[in-house]
Amino acid sequence: MSDTSLKSQPERLYGRQRGHPLRARQQRLLDEALPRLRLNPEQATDPKAAFTGAPVDAVWLEIGFGGGEHALDQAQRNPDVGYIASEVFENGLCSLMSRIVPEGEEETITPPDHFRIWPDDARQLLKSLPDGCLDRAYLMFPDPWPKARHAKRRFIHPENIRELARLLKPGAIWRVASDHPVYQDWVFEIMGAQDLFDAPPPARGERPEGWSPTRYEAKAYREGRVPFYWTFTRRGA
Repeated sequence: MSDTSLKSQPERLYGRQRGHPLRARQQRLLDEALPRLRLNPEQATDPKAAFTGAPVDAVWLEIGFGGGEHALDQAQRNPDVGYIASEVFENGLCSLMSRIVPEGEEETITPPDHFRIWPDDARQLLKSLPDGCLDRAYLMFPDPWPKARHAKRRFIHPENIRELARLLKPGAIWRVASDHPVYQDWVFEIMGAQDLFDAPPPARGERPEGWSPTRYEAKAYREGRVPFYWTFTRRGA
């Protein structure tokens, strides 16, 4: 790994924001439902206040929720938590919203009390959030960007680790999962070189209790890859 790959990151970590052409229902979700479900930038300065209904006991952040199944399952398991689910890809946003917005209610949907979507680059959100506001974070099966020249696009990067450490309370956990050997090696290397998180060896091949399944995990099992599941703990008193 070259020093250049760690000095700075590109302006964005992703490629195209849209995959397959959107159907009419998907476009309505983006145009009509997303503004009602999203975390607005001005709310990032006080994330607990962004959640309606009963007060939340904690705020959790998922970075890159993919199809949304993990985010929704964790939110349902933890109803006292304010859950922020971040994803930049439009097809993933539509996949999640299709699960929580009944067809025909795109313009009228009432946002879930304790669930909000961040539909932009997660790093923009990280920079806006206040110190020590997060009680947990997730990075589940991120894009591995396996080619060496794309290494700077990986979310596991010293810049992002420092930013996330600023936001996580001491003792808070950060769960990371990957099934890609290149990314797995990268996590070992980068997390082994930092001192902000306790970084014990991951669980391998079997999802730990309390973790939620994802479509990417299921694909890994079908194709014979072994997922690794890390639990990093924010150091500090």
